[in-house]
Amino acid sequence: MKVTGACHCGQITYEAEVDPERSGICHCTDCQVLTGSAFRVSVPTVTGTFRLLAGTPSVYLKTTADSGAKRRHAFCPNCGSPVYVTADEENPPTRTLRVGGLAQREQLAPKRRVWCKSALSWSQNVGSLPGIPKQ
Repeated sequence: MKVTGACHCGQITYEAEVDPERSGICHCTDCQVLTGSAFRVSVPTVTGTFRLLAGTPSVYLKTTADSGAKRRHAFCPNCGSPVYVTADEENPPTRTLRVGGLAQREQLAPKRRVWCKSALSWSQNVGSLPGIPKQ
């Protein structure tokens, strides 16, 4: 599936191919902090398909606590929107896109969850909360 994405301010735009069956939720504490929320929804790109159309993301290098692996987190230097994460290497073959920045996010329902041991208990069932159409 072809996807197009942008940061919140529009300075960074990109496109790629993804497999919707690989979309997932991560409950790790890094994702909680980096999103300012209870979890992050991401989808990896198909190898070699990511193309940056406009802008240059800033990159933050993070060493994960459990494995010690280094991951490059790319974000917009203007608005701070997270864009993707990659392995710590030049010209990585794939990127894991942040679904919130994709125009096709409605079609990328998560198919799995990881780091469930870090999940916030209240985040597991928000469907029963009262909802209103707009703020």
